[in-house]
This record gives sequence, C-alpha cells and structure tokens, in this order.
Amino acid sequence: MTRVIHTGDTHLGYRQYHSPARRADFLRAFRQVVQDAVADDADAVVHAGDLFHDRRPGLQDLQGTVAALRTLADAGIPFLGVVGNHEGKRDGQWLDLFADLGLAVRLGPEPYVLGDTAFYGLDFVPRSRRDDLTYDFDAHDAEHAMLVTHGLFEPFAHADWDTERLLTESSVDFDALLLGDNHAPGIEQVDDTWVTYCGSTERVSAAERDDRGYNIVTAGENDDVTITRRAIPDNRAFRFVDVDLAPGEGVERVRESVREHDCEEAVVIVNVTGDGDPISPATVEEFAIDRGALVARVTDKREFAAEDADTDVSFADPDEAVRERVRELGLSQAARDVDETVRASKVADSNVRDEVTDRVQALVDDDLSAFQPAGDEADAETDGELEESESVVEESVAAESPTDESTAEKDDESTPDDTAETKTDAASSQNDGQLSMEEYQ
Repeated sequence: MTRVIHTGDTHLGYRQYHSPARRADFLRAFRQVVQDAVADDADAVVHAGDLFHDRRPGLQDLQGTVAALRTLADAGIPFLGVVGNHEGKRDGQWLDLFADLGLAVRLGPEPYVLGDTAFYGLDFVPRSRRDDLTYDFDAHDAEHAMLVTHGLFEPFAHADWDTERLLTESSVDFDALLLGDNHAPGIEQVDDTWVTYCGSTERVSAAERDDRGYNIVTAGENDDVTITRRAIPDNRAFRFVDVDLAPGEGVERVRESVREHDCEEAVVIVNVTGDGDPISPATVEEFAIDRGALVARVTDKREFAAEDADTDVSFADPDEAVRERVRELGLSQAARDVDETVRASKVADSNVRDEVTDRVQALVDDDLSAFQPAGDEADAETDGELEESESVVEESVAAESPTDESTAEKDDESTPDDTAETKTDAASSQNDGQLSMEEYQ
C-alpha cells in the first residue's frame, strides 16, 4: 500500500494585498502540510505545481521552503513535484535546485516507484504546444501508476485540456491524475481513471471561500485507489460580509454588517448588492481597518449611470468598460491576444514579457492572418487608434520590471491561471513536429 499527500498551488511568496503578513500566511500553510505528512508518516508529499507564486521568489521564501523540505527529508519522506505556470522558467527550475540538494524529486516521463506505485510528472504545457505533445512515458512494473501535472483539465470548470486524449494516447495506464492549477478541490472519473484537484493551501482569491486543504491518496490492493480530503486550519481569518441594501439604505447599513464580525487581524471582504444608495468603498474599508482588520476590500456590484457624462459609464465594473473600448478599436486577433495577456489574464507579472513573446511567435509560425485588423471597415481614425493601442501594449510589456513584490492582486475570480511561458526546443521540429515527453522535460 502507498499513501501520499497530494498538495499544490501553495503560491509561496505571494504578498497578497501587498501585505507581508499574508506572505507569511502562505508559508505557514505549506509548513502545515509538511507537519501533517510527518505526523501521519506519509510515504511522500506530491506537489502538483505552483510551489511559488513567482518565478523569482525572494530569499526569505527560498529559505522557508528549504527549511520545510529539510523537515521532510529528515523524516525520510520524499517530496515529488512538477513545475506550474506561475513558477516556470526558461532555464533551470527551482525544483531542479532542490533536487540537487537532495530535498526533492522532479517527476517526469521516467517512473519514480514508491512502494507499489509508479509516479510520473508533466510540467505545465501552454495550450499553443499541446497539439504537438506526445504522451510517451517509460514502462514500469508497479501495481499502480499516477500522473502528476498542472493545468485545467476536463471535466472540471474552466477546462482547456482534453483529459480523454491524454489518457487514450498515453503509453501508460494511469489509475489517477493528481492535478494542480484549479484552486477548487474536486474528484471525478474519466475512463475509469480518477482525476482530482487538491485545491490551494491558502486563499489566493477573495472568491475562494471554501476551506483550504489537500488530498490523501491511497493505492491499495486489488487495484483500489482511494482519495480523501483534509482541511487546513485557517492561518488568517477571512470575514465575508455580504450586504443586500434595501431602498433608502446606504453606508451606515454596510457599517452595521461589518460590526457583526470580528475583524481583528482578519481579511474583510465586503460585497454590496441591492437597490440602496451608492456607497464609498473607501469609507467602509477605513471603518473595517479601524476595527482591527489586516486588510479590507469592498466591492459594490451594482451599476450607477454617470448623470453628467456623455457616455454610459459603469462604476461597478470599470474593467468591462475597458474591454468594450478594446472591442470597438477593431484590433487584430494578435493584438487582442497580447492585450489579454498584459491587461486581463492571470499570468504572473514577472512572466508577462516572455508569455507575450511566446504567443506572438506562435501566431507568426502558425497564423499570419491573426495580424489582420478585425473587419475591412476600419477608417483612418480607427487605424490611428489601433496603432496607439498597440503602442500602449508594447510600452506596457517593455515596462515590466519583475520583483518579488510586483505580483498584482487578483481578487475578482477563483479561476486559476491558464497561460504561462514554456521552453523552446529545437528538437520539437523532429518527429513530425511532435514533442516527446523527454524533449519537453
């Protein structure tokens, strides 16, 4: 029997809300997983990617990670992992460094056999390269086999990865896919194979209200694989204050709702709906901070039209106003793709420059028509706007100056990141343009 802890999306080093305290919370959550593994005498800790939030973690994050991995090593518990999209680099990976130190194993196409189970790994692969990927894994003689990988897999929400194709084309029959990238936990079956997300160990987004935790995966006799979930105690209280304002109600009603919660050292998330009066989010946030909150964020989800403006403006969703303006510009598909990467996607800030390069290069190689403006009716004025917009995008990319504190806050969605950089390998031009597992690793 083999029993492992399946974790992932620990996002170490994330200075959420620009708060050093939140940065420490992410490391504490990872340490909790390590402590549980030692206490339970787990056979291994399997990490499904995004160990770090950024590909350039700070020194204190590296020191904290090494200390936690040494705790596992001292207990004789191997740490098995793959590289996620947030931490992925073009050169050597941090996971390689930890492997050189004897603190980790970077999983790949060769089996790592532990007890009666063979573990394989597949680092995050961008969508632009998946069609050319072949799922060639080395043979094993263990009773069970599991693949650890990072991405958005069917049949879960926001999926962009064909799970059936992976299972059908793989040279190895897997009992389970142990996944990372989706911060919401879940378990499904595809073609008699368990497909499971462990979820994140800390709340990376204000939309992630459920308990954080990890999976316990057990491979037993008679081809039995069981997956259970264990919650992690919160390192930081999140107080979710949902206020539905009735007509005539306003900021004082919101304050009353905040008063009902213990805000001391908590992250206070206030969501306002209803037919009441407009409110000033800053006023409510200041009130929560005065009551001891570490961080306060207020979202008024209602829409109010600007009375004196010539255009229709939505105060509730300025991002939508930007998206509408981008649509009006008639940008080419390539320009829209770059705009999405720079402005709207959840690519880690430090990865934006290389991600834009990868996307544009893929379009140059595959589809030059993507650079044609949308529609033929664009006049000279629209052309000028297009040039101005693309210039702004270029300047935004050129201005990227990654540091370990450059990560933007992402509190709008719980959807995990779906893009990242990847390696360019001359060997990809061989074998009919397909990438073998060896070549990709």
